[in-house]
Amino acid sequence: MNAHLCDINLSRSDLDWANLSGTDLSKANLNRTDLTHAKLIGAKLVEADLSGADLTEADLSWVNFNGAILTRVELRNAKLNQTSLRNTDLRYANLSGADLTNVDLSGADLSRADLSGATLTGIDLSGANLAQADLTEADFSGVDLSSCNFDAADLSDTKLRNTNLQQAVLQGANLSKANLRGANLSGAILRETNISLSTLSDSNLTQFKTASSSIRMNRIELSSANLCGANLVDCNLSTASMIDVYLRGADLRGASLQNSTLNRINLKETIMPDGTIHP
Repeated sequence: MNAHLCDINLSRSDLDWANLSGTDLSKANLNRTDLTHAKLIGAKLVEADLSGADLTEADLSWVNFNGAILTRVELRNAKLNQTSLRNTDLRYANLSGADLTNVDLSGADLSRADLSGATLTGIDLSGANLAQADLTEADFSGVDLSSCNFDAADLSDTKLRNTNLQQAVLQGANLSKANLRGANLSGAILRETNISLSTLSDSNLTQFKTASSSIRMNRIELSSANLCGANLVDCNLSTASMIDVYLRGADLRGASLQNSTLNRINLKETIMPDGTIHP
């Protein structure tokens, strides 16, 4: 089907199980439309209004949603692989359990969206806004998340192995039990962030910025991490595992290291918890 239905008004229509694959629905009004289990493979929905629409378990593979309005849309368990969602408005969208393999979400607004348990392999989220989003148990392994906004987002139990989080804003984020092994957090901002019980071994945290006394890093795994020049002022690092960690030039003033395991640590020029500078 390759129908041209640009600008059509299908608001509140019942289109569940419909096959609209290949259809051009650019700028269409699909506000609150029921598209559950629908097939829209390869459809064009550029700048379409799908706010409040129900696309639960729909097949949206290869769809072009660029610039579309998808606020409060239901996309639970939907297939979105190879879909383009650049600069889309996905505030409050429910993407839990969705297949987002190789999806382009660059510049998208996903604030307060639910991506819990979503498949995110090969996803592009560069410059995306994920403030206050629910990302629990999502798998971001190897994803480029540089400069993303995760302000107050829930990233607990999230897989972030080998993820690029350079310059990312993680202020107020919950990273408890997250797997950040091999992640690049250089220049990332983590104020009032909870990283308790997380794994950060082999990670790069150069110029790591906390600038807050309320960051929680207790019982964290930091073995082989690069923390060169990191700002860890007043951080709670109690019972942390810090073996083969590079802390040269880091600032540990007021930090708590109670019951932490510190072995083979490079502390050259590091400001110690008592304010003295390590030779």
